[in-house]
Amino acid sequence: MTARALFRLPYSDTYTIVEQGSGHPEELAAYGALDGREGFVIAPFAITAAEPLLLLRPDRIETRRTTSETEVAGRARRKHEADAADRRAYAGDFARCHSQLLAGRFAKLVLARRSTERMARRVDAEQLFLRACRLYPRMFVALVEAQRCGTWLFATPERLLSGTSDRWHTVALAGTQRLDGAAARFDCPPKPHAPADETIAWDGKNRREQRIVGDYIADTLRPLTTGLSRSEARTVRAGNVIHLRTDFDFTLAAGQGIGNVINALHPTPAVCGLPKDEARRFLTTAEHSPRSYYSGFMGPLNLCNETHLYVSLRCMAINGDSCSLYAGGGLLTDSIEEQEWLETEAKMETMRNVIGDTVTDE
Repeated sequence: MTARALFRLPYSDTYTIVEQGSGHPEELAAYGALDGREGFVIAPFAITAAEPLLLLRPDRIETRRTTSETEVAGRARRKHEADAADRRAYAGDFARCHSQLLAGRFAKLVLARRSTERMARRVDAEQLFLRACRLYPRMFVALVEAQRCGTWLFATPERLLSGTSDRWHTVALAGTQRLDGAAARFDCPPKPHAPADETIAWDGKNRREQRIVGDYIADTLRPLTTGLSRSEARTVRAGNVIHLRTDFDFTLAAGQGIGNVINALHPTPAVCGLPKDEARRFLTTAEHSPRSYYSGFMGPLNLCNETHLYVSLRCMAINGDSCSLYAGGGLLTDSIEEQEWLETEAKMETMRNVIGDTVTDE
């Protein structure tokens, strides 16, 4: 085995192991090269020579049952305290981005950051994956191990593209509120299609952010699809935070492949900004920490005739005895820097809860 991916679909009580037995995952130059292929996709925020689009060949596929243990719910861990240098760097990044929004160059920018946690001991990445499966039954959970990209763990709520050759699905996910108290500590298994909580109040900034993302996806998909339907925005949970979500269902138009859809959608305004191409170029220079495979996408491609590609959010890169956690938040002209910082901290708690008491206090 030279590379492998483990993934668990939302609400599932099983997970799948995909292994490549020899060689390295194929490096692809463009999303169109995914048309008609199968395997496990690992895509960065932006394709570069150093961070290529990878396709892991499915030489061996195995399905296993996840455990139903809930002991992780009350696992104690130290209180995280942000590094002062990280905080200052974020403030500088925010100022650069916000000034561009105020100048009218962008309608939205998504500012990302990275935080490194030192582990008390070297941990088993597969055990962290299984713990994430138990903690987050609503999310798509994946572990990727390959020489070209390193080791990454994801527990993401955002679907980029899923379906079969007949019908496809994507979502717009934006707006964030933090859950506090006992409800935030353990995400008990929900009903897959539970109604939205109408008691949740959303402010104007979050609703505008969701509308921007939803309108962009609808406008982008319309020329590539037929039978496009769009749901009303609803409140959904993702670990210790909640978001606004809109669902889209469609059929590909004649002559269109999923590579065209991916190229049009990725990166969505939920992880990048608008205008898309200009925002992506600006963010690669404005953010002091490179995103690498954070805010890219990954998942099974045409495995058993099904595709499930998810945006690479709520993730961390594992390197020996340290973990680099990533998070971002959408900025508009009325964004407040302290609030945006706290949003990224809330999102990073998804992976900090997985690490648990393996973090050192030093």
